[in-house]
Amino acid sequence: MYDSRDLRKGLKIEIDGDPYVVVQFQFAKPGKGKSYYKCKLKNMVTGVQFDRTFRSGDKFNEANLEEHEMEFLYSDGEEYCFMNTANYEQEFLGKEQMGEAIDFLKENTVCNVLFFKEKPIAVSLPIFVNLKIVKSDPWAKGDTASGDTKPATLETGYKIQVPPLCRRGRTCSNRHQNRGVCRACQGVKVCPHFSEKTIFSNGFLFLFPEDSSLG
Repeated sequence: MYDSRDLRKGLKIEIDGDPYVVVQFQFAKPGKGKSYYKCKLKNMVTGVQFDRTFRSGDKFNEANLEEHEMEFLYSDGEEYCFMNTANYEQEFLGKEQMGEAIDFLKENTVCNVLFFKEKPIAVSLPIFVNLKIVKSDPWAKGDTASGDTKPATLETGYKIQVPPLCRRGRTCSNRHQNRGVCRACQGVKVCPHFSEKTIFSNGFLFLFPEDSSLG
């Protein structure tokens, strides 16, 4: 059981039988009267957000949430099938529950699936998701009209902007949740801590063989 003093950004609570996460939080103490807590809540099932004010002493339940490691098997275009890696049970999630994970998900990817009262409601991708570039137009050295990037299509069908050196067959890794790839040199163009040459661009890590030129 939580009370209003426990409120903070990221806290997951249950209200009227649904799970919510606190996405914004502000504490206020007026000159007269009780202090209050102004929050923006997000329904973890529907995605709907709204503002709600809690008074000092208000109480609410902790959301009954569990995470299970599950492997993505396939999609029929509307639903996405995952298999529990421990007991091999299968669960299905819709597009709304998948969110932006759809853009970076390929078969056999092991993810964390969030459950509320034994029902799947959301998916968390691994920190790194390695995807091949399946389409990318050639870039001529000295071409400055298109800037420092060019469009490319990943094997999932998602379109991104990539450095000019990238071409079909290269691998890129999505830095899920913006976690740093290498704390020692985050943001540096070439990272010496990897066996392959790397470029950081637009939230992605691009890998290149040792014998390729970075220009």
